[in-house]
Amino acid sequence: MDITLRDKFFGCICGCHIGSAMGAAVEGMTWPEIDEKYGFVEDFLPYEHYGNGWKREPGTTEDGVERQKLMITAIMEKGGRVTAEDVRAAWVKYANPNAGGWVSEPFEGTLLNMAKTGIPATDLGRYCDYAGLNSFSRACHAVGLINAGNIETAKEDVLQVGQLYQTAESRGLKWACVTGVAIAAGTMPGATVDSVIGAIYDNCDKDMVVKEIDEQLKKTSGCKDIIEMRSYFDGVYSGFGMPYPFSYANEVVTKGVAIFRMVGGNTKDAVLAGVNMGRDTDCVAAVAGGISGALCGSASLPEKWITQLDYATSINPHTNSRRTLRENADGLYDAFQNRLKKEKAYVEQMSME
Repeated sequence: MDITLRDKFFGCICGCHIGSAMGAAVEGMTWPEIDEKYGFVEDFLPYEHYGNGWKREPGTTEDGVERQKLMITAIMEKGGRVTAEDVRAAWVKYANPNAGGWVSEPFEGTLLNMAKTGIPATDLGRYCDYAGLNSFSRACHAVGLINAGNIETAKEDVLQVGQLYQTAESRGLKWACVTGVAIAAGTMPGATVDSVIGAIYDNCDKDMVVKEIDEQLKKTSGCKDIIEMRSYFDGVYSGFGMPYPFSYANEVVTKGVAIFRMVGGNTKDAVLAGVNMGRDTDCVAAVAGGISGALCGSASLPEKWITQLDYATSINPHTNSRRTLRENADGLYDAFQNRLKKEKAYVEQMSME
């Protein structure tokens, strides 16, 4: 069955947001702890974060999606590619002032206050202590989508816009390129799991990023399901005892790509594998689900997941946007079509003899 580009946009956004919301309830738990408390998680659960006593409706998204919603807003308003300054403007205009410590990490409230001072947007990431985290790699899906099919500009925009959160040339941004490149590659006509992984190998940092992904893809090639894969990864990524010990971009993105390959790009299966992986479950599910959705669309996702997430968003008092999944995806798709229209007009103008 042919998958339309519009549905690839929808599948990517759904895979990211649903994976984030479902994984948030078990974030930080090891997979044996998840098994003991819930069994194999297959649906949304209520949860709390940050010790503030707010019991979140099942399907409520979390900090990475709140980060992404502002990128989507900036892209929709501009009708095309955005810079760090464009996204900073969306922060200042649309960010919920109560989001930090409720649905976003507390440090994001600090970044928002700094953004209002007028310092260059690309300087903001210098003041975040966590240069190697997955802050951008698990949230930059919208940047990949507005660059659908154009791997070169997807990578350029990830490295530029990502400086809102992390320093230029940081490990975190090099790993974020994997997410952006994979999504841009997955939206191409005729794309396959192999072509997406090939695009990662050809366009991302060879010495650090590709080397680690290649090693782990080879070592997980025999894993039939998430039960086998998570047991293996426990022997590879097991850090504790420091801030955000399970949220470093190399771990999250590598797991996300390994899941994507294992499930053959099936969006539902990618979400469930990420949710039941253990450790940073919401971020792994967002990466695996988003890349899979960009390739295979939304057909595998249960409608009840989409409906419940949209409902939870509609009653969230702290969110940066109450747009539905469809509204977010269609807004990005329309912006992409606007970009194509402008580029076509430019080509026609400059091709005149």
